[in-house]
Amino acid sequence: MKLDLKLKFGIKEVVAIGIGTALNIALTNVQVPFGIVPNTALQSKMAVMAFFAAVFGPIVGGAVGFLGHALSDAVFYGSVWWSWVIPDAVLGVIIGLFVSKYAIKEGGFNGKAIALFNVVQVIANGIAWILLAPILDIVIYAEPANKVFMQGLLAFVGNIVVIAILGTLLAGAYSKIGAKSSSLSKED
Repeated sequence: MKLDLKLKFGIKEVVAIGIGTALNIALTNVQVPFGIVPNTALQSKMAVMAFFAAVFGPIVGGAVGFLGHALSDAVFYGSVWWSWVIPDAVLGVIIGLFVSKYAIKEGGFNGKAIALFNVVQVIANGIAWILLAPILDIVIYAEPANKVFMQGLLAFVGNIVVIAILGTLLAGAYSKIGAKSSSLSKED
């Protein structure tokens, strides 16, 4: 599968980063803790980040993941946990790499595009949370391996569920609305 890596970056993408980051911060405490391992929860903000990545591409996805997580850590917890900020950014970049294949803005987010979005998000979550976050926790913070790999596994599963449900619903709704508004503006 060929990726369209013509990265468009303009005013819309800057605004998307701002809105996506603000929503990411605002939704930080909208979560359902797992209760099994500390600092892991189902987080609706992950669906918002995945949505922005899928609509606007890897730069926006990475920026929303990075800035949203870093700023929400700083605001709500007093310090930034870089070993989880970086995986959020990586997750956004990977999901965003397939922006043209999802065809959300064109109104084509259905069937194969939905399946691709969810396959990509599962793989991206695996890279971010089963591999990257635990390794960074160990290297940066000398966290115990058994704890961080369990946290990573729970984050992996939780993010897949949240993105598959809320992210797919957001992208589907936007695809329907965006396609209608695009066709209306072409008629003017």
